[in-house]
Amino acid sequence: MRILVLHGPNLNMLGRREPEIYGDTTLTQIDNALQERATTAGATLLTFQSNHEGALIDMIQREGWTADGIIINPGALTHYGLSLRDALSSLTAPIVEVHLSNVYKREPFRHTSVIAPIATGQIAGLGWRGYLLALEWLLASVDSTST
Repeated sequence: MRILVLHGPNLNMLGRREPEIYGDTTLTQIDNALQERATTAGATLLTFQSNHEGALIDMIQREGWTADGIIINPGALTHYGLSLRDALSSLTAPIVEVHLSNVYKREPFRHTSVIAPIATGQIAGLGWRGYLLALEWLLASVDSTST
């Protein structure tokens, strides 16, 4: 099983950027926790972060077609990243959208996701553990469809 994890703009600043909203866990710590769990499950995990929508799209086009599942935190691209949405919507793998904060308890502009309509599911407001929950769901879901 092959899982692609995509982190959008500003997520490279986790641990330093507004810890009262996003927590003090760094992106490296999140990726390491995901990698550890994936390895335990016998899955291959590829993580990628970019502050540029085009770079995320390039990664989706390069690696998304062979992924069995995708976890994405699009960051601010959640609300306006239409070309990101188009790239994701062309894939057949299940997609889980993750947000560290509960975007529905924040500013109104954060309440709309252009990614949600093409995602299999969304996890918001559970901090960095939302990524682990997304991975657990993909591991169970993809495994159950192959048996």
